[in-house]
Amino acid sequence: MRNFDFSPLYRSTVGSDNLSTLLDTVSQWDKKQPSYPNYNIELVDDDCYRITMAIAGFMQDELDVQVEKQILTVTGVKPADQKENNYLHRGIATRNFERRFRLADHVKVIDARLENGLLHIELRRELPEVMKPRTIEINSGDSRLVDLERDKAA
Repeated sequence: MRNFDFSPLYRSTVGSDNLSTLLDTVSQWDKKQPSYPNYNIELVDDDCYRITMAIAGFMQDELDVQVEKQILTVTGVKPADQKENNYLHRGIATRNFERRFRLADHVKVIDARLENGLLHIELRRELPEVMKPRTIEINSGDSRLVDLERDKAA
């Protein structure tokens, strides 16, 4: 019997609870998806999400956050080092990166902030009014259907 690990599905999709969307993501999954920088995706509230990326060593002006066609792209570009350091151990990765997240329909980026080496990106699912559930009032009394026999006699 085969066991399937669906955790890669949840790594690149935010705000989508629809299985078909997740399966679509798997079919387009890029096996060369970078593992840097590390990140978390949190469900903060019913329709609120947070992506937190560990980007130690990057300044605010070296980061770019963009959304285009439901794809959130976070890019970090370090300027070329003019001074060459003599590292005995280099464990802090400050290489350039580009990380993409596919956003579900109606998920909007609300805020992005950098604090203590972590980039926090706040997202919210905002359904249009026509897509929200609504209650239909049930009336009693006369039917509003037309009586065809009565209309022919008149």
